[in-house]
Amino acid sequence: MARRGRRLGAVAGVAVLAAICASGPERPEVIRTASDLGPLPADRYDYTPQDYQRSQRASALLIRQCMADRGHRDFPLAPRYPSDPIVATAVSTDYGALDLDSARRWGYGWDPAKHPAPRPKGRRMTNAEYADWPACNTEASRRLMRGIDLKRDWLYASRQAIEVGKAVKRDPRLRAAWDVWSRCVAEQGFTRYPDPVAAYTDDAWPRASDGNTRDTQREQATAVADVTCKRRHHTAELWHAVRAQKEAADVARHRDRYAAGLHALRTYRANIAEVLQKLG
Repeated sequence: MARRGRRLGAVAGVAVLAAICASGPERPEVIRTASDLGPLPADRYDYTPQDYQRSQRASALLIRQCMADRGHRDFPLAPRYPSDPIVATAVSTDYGALDLDSARRWGYGWDPAKHPAPRPKGRRMTNAEYADWPACNTEASRRLMRGIDLKRDWLYASRQAIEVGKAVKRDPRLRAAWDVWSRCVAEQGFTRYPDPVAAYTDDAWPRASDGNTRDTQREQATAVADVTCKRRHHTAELWHAVRAQKEAADVARHRDRYAAGLHALRTYRANIAEVLQKLG
């Protein structure tokens, strides 16, 4: 009976995947990155990498102005701390490993030459500058957040994504797809992981402070089996389709809150644009 239930779940998963793929934008034949799977309903309500880059520039300009007002006339835009802190990079993934070539070479890590750790380019802050920097940093953040209800509206979509993610993981279609993927990986001689994220974050591949792994032979072979099984059974595509359904339902259910969050995000972008136009 349990086997029949898994089979029905897998059939339902294929059905939802076919329906969404047929109505959604065209995707590449081979999925190598999460962006290849296409946009999600909540994407337009969320902070983007471009927002981050622009906010960093605007914040740096505001901090420099504030520091000048405090007597630090030549404060750099990208200063280093008086002493180098220990930096740990958190590693996250939406669907685990997807690129087969990368899995063969880097396992669950990546080419450090293509993804160098960001480092400030400016000189070190003096101790006197460092004493005033926190207040200026706070002032810059307050300026960029002007007109935004931080407790209610700011990044509502990001906060809601946690609950949506829980619903996605409970979906029987996805759980059936994960079970098929898991058996496929195990049949190739590797650990039977409960889901692809468990494979990606396995403690067997320890990560350095930059988040990268040691790309051992065992890790590489596991990652290759992982991606091969995903491609064979369209695991990422079905996962994405279920997530799209859950997100669309959540946006419809909380339309006013998402709209308020989008308004807050647009206010933030307008604040950034104003600072860049004035100081940049």
